[in-house]
Amino acid sequence: MVEWITHDGLLAYDEAVAFMEDRADAIARGEAEECIWLVEHPPLYTAGTSAKPDDLTDPNRFPVHPSKRGGQYTYHGPGQRVAYVMLDVGKRGRDVRKFVEQLETWVIATLAEFNLTGEIRDGRVGVWVARPDKPLTASGAPAEDKIAAIGIRLRKWVSFHGISINVEPDLDHFSGIVPCGITEYGVTSLVDLGLPVTMTDVDVALRATFDTVFDSPTD
Repeated sequence: MVEWITHDGLLAYDEAVAFMEDRADAIARGEAEECIWLVEHPPLYTAGTSAKPDDLTDPNRFPVHPSKRGGQYTYHGPGQRVAYVMLDVGKRGRDVRKFVEQLETWVIATLAEFNLTGEIRDGRVGVWVARPDKPLTASGAPAEDKIAAIGIRLRKWVSFHGISINVEPDLDHFSGIVPCGITEYGVTSLVDLGLPVTMTDVDVALRATFDTVFDSPTD
């Protein structure tokens, strides 16, 4: 069984990390169920293990939290659904690449619930949407915007951290960083794309699509 928890209100990032680490350790010991934890944070930036100092363009804007997850700088804030994923990857095939692909597929399936096509791109972490309504990029490529971020860590084959989907955040808040080190493309949200979607709608879609992507763990 996977326990689903939805946190009401804005959750401090340090509190989230402490909970995840404790829960991941308990799962590894066989003392707790796997868990999907749905939260929102106050405005903040996180620096993954590959973060480059130059990509923090406005260091005094919001609190900056070093993070042990993979990836570079990301923004979290109100209007963004963060799904922290504490699953026993050791009992789910011990295939980290497959697990990341499953997270990507889960986001894409969730977006499809709103008739939105999410895509992945080689060399660019996260989930992207085509923006044919925008001009070509400086290199002449079709415009695309990032709508979801993915960053995980494993400890004793149990995952923590997870995914974030932009529902209706203040997109200007992303301007204090170079999100995931990528400068050529922008950031969007479900509401920015004209979809009247609420956080509750996204939560329902995440739960409805989870079992279509993730198999049950095996002993």
